[in-house]
Amino acid sequence: MILTTLADCAPYQVLGPRISAGLRWLRAMDPATSDGRHPVEGDDVFALVQTYETVPGTEKRLETHVRHVDLQYVADGHERILHAPAAALTIETPYDEANDIAFYADPPFCSSLLMRPGDLAIFFPDDAHKPGCMAGARHTVRKVVVKVRLD
Repeated sequence: MILTTLADCAPYQVLGPRISAGLRWLRAMDPATSDGRHPVEGDDVFALVQTYETVPGTEKRLETHVRHVDLQYVADGHERILHAPAAALTIETPYDEANDIAFYADPPFCSSLLMRPGDLAIFFPDDAHKPGCMAGARHTVRKVVVKVRLD
């Protein structure tokens, strides 16, 4: 897991051409981009623009993805993302290949990120993460998740 800001993400372009393409797309994104799926490089790299309200962490689940790296960028609002190493967790819902997702039972302790406008978190397949959690009160968040296919 990497925590940075969009303004400071240039060093992470060395993680590969697809991650670099996703970071370039985020930096060039029009703030008025509509919610929904937007192609960056076909199905290899695409952006999911979302607007939602945060909820208590107990209403969310830790998740991982095998075939994708997540670039999670908060454009507006703030949220808490809980995270933990997947290897230390108990699988609650086995990996669903069609949706590239597995869910995990909450451990006794998780690390926590407070994501504010401009913040960017990069989650790899071994990084279980639980986004969309309240940081104090409920907040409306505008977020972009760029999905970067691995192979």
